[in-house]
Amino acid sequence: MTSDDSPKACCGPIRAASQTAPGKALKTAAPVPIVAGAGLWQQQVVEIASIPGGRGLLGTDAPVLPADGEAPLRRKGIKPFRMDSCAVTNARFAAFAEDTGYLTEAERFGESFVFYAHLPAAQPPTPTLPEAPWWHMVPGASWRCPEGPYGVDAPHPDHPVTHVTWHDALAFAKWAGGRLPTEAEWEHAARGGLGDVPYPWGLEAPNETDQFPCNIWQGRFPERNTGADGYKGTAPACSYAPNGYGLYNMVGNVWEWTSQPFRVRSLKRSVKAAHQGRESYKLTKGGSFLCHASYCFRYRIAARTGNSPDSSTGHTGFRLVYAA
Repeated sequence: MTSDDSPKACCGPIRAASQTAPGKALKTAAPVPIVAGAGLWQQQVVEIASIPGGRGLLGTDAPVLPADGEAPLRRKGIKPFRMDSCAVTNARFAAFAEDTGYLTEAERFGESFVFYAHLPAAQPPTPTLPEAPWWHMVPGASWRCPEGPYGVDAPHPDHPVTHVTWHDALAFAKWAGGRLPTEAEWEHAARGGLGDVPYPWGLEAPNETDQFPCNIWQGRFPERNTGADGYKGTAPACSYAPNGYGLYNMVGNVWEWTSQPFRVRSLKRSVKAAHQGRESYKLTKGGSFLCHASYCFRYRIAARTGNSPDSSTGHTGFRLVYAA
């Protein structure tokens, strides 16, 4: 990977402007329902961590992907706030959907992106992205049926909700009394009080043999994932060891929407060309279970990418922050 590579499509395949508009959903097989209601909600204890204020760090002076705008390292004033210890789960989102009748944009579009290795055996042929053929646009895929309507499993209640757009995250935040974090808040929280470190746990990078602090890809992307860290898809939202502030899975597992636009300030012509047409994109942080150092080395605190606010995938979710 060169320093001027454009954002990789493993990070966030983009919903094309020509695709079906909301309100004109495609006719698909009936989705697999998730059992919502008080019983499911009671299985979930929403843990919220207190994040101290101060002079938080943002970015890095040792960028791996400079074209993403990772550098430089700078300090930002941060007011104290509270943050979900874990990404919003399917159970929490089910309670929101049941209470409000909300339909996600994937449900209204009638389709969403599913990673090829997660397609059910019975899935009919589906369109792929030429630049990333491992992403399939699957009719009927949504948070209710992450693999599409031909999948056999309902969503795991304690796993992060996926197939949610930036707009969906805002709607949930309004209902829950929170908001999406800024990039500075997200990075300050992810560092867990450790300062200028690349990972929420410190300096040591994950490997493929005995260091599995997060849920990322092991093997050769995209052909083979050994699942040595325990998962080939999403892991429970509150899994692996928390960081110093009690936050789980701040890198790996699922990308997390933030409140901010995705901006890269650079004078390089190649960087400007790579990000042309992305003015409306929203910033995501943290990487996902599809990240691997050989292709998408973005399971680092300073790493960043963006996606259109109406795009949804099987590896993007969110968590909320609240007033202190």
